[in-house]
Amino acid sequence: MKASRPALLQNLTRRPFPQHLVPASRRLAGLALCFVLALCIGLFSRYSQAQGVAQRDLPRTTLNAGMYLVHAQVASTPEQRATGLMYRTDLRDNEGMLFIFEKAQMQCFWMKNTLIPLTAAFIADDGTVVNTVDMQPRTTNSHCSTKPVRYVLEVRQGWLAQHGIGPGKRITGGPFGKN
Repeated sequence: MKASRPALLQNLTRRPFPQHLVPASRRLAGLALCFVLALCIGLFSRYSQAQGVAQRDLPRTTLNAGMYLVHAQVASTPEQRATGLMYRTDLRDNEGMLFIFEKAQMQCFWMKNTLIPLTAAFIADDGTVVNTVDMQPRTTNSHCSTKPVRYVLEVRQGWLAQHGIGPGKRITGGPFGKN
């Protein structure tokens, strides 16, 4: 016997089964399933972050730090700046990353997913180094400029000090032009 069309529609649109009539074991099973799914999603997102990929294919520029050259990748978009040198396991002596921001403001950096020790040079628009800070890997300490800047250069820790580059020294090349 076929049900009439109005009866089919009535069955499709009826209200859900009242919760107080659902057995407690089924309600607990549903809650447990929701908990397990939430846990799996949380673990997967942490796993994805832990498996981050270093960015190595950014545009490059060559900077002059005194008589020394720095071959720097340029991080100029929010995504590129957010990743920076994270997940890198090596950085050559004359390599680095130049972060370029839209406008001069106080800049702060941290090293949560960065695996190698770095020095950051906060640089004014004319290429003058405002201040430098040494940063330890895998930390969330903030390392900030002492005044508003648009540029930050990260290099292997100690490289700037070894070459006499510090506050007041000038970086040339790239966005800073020639001497």
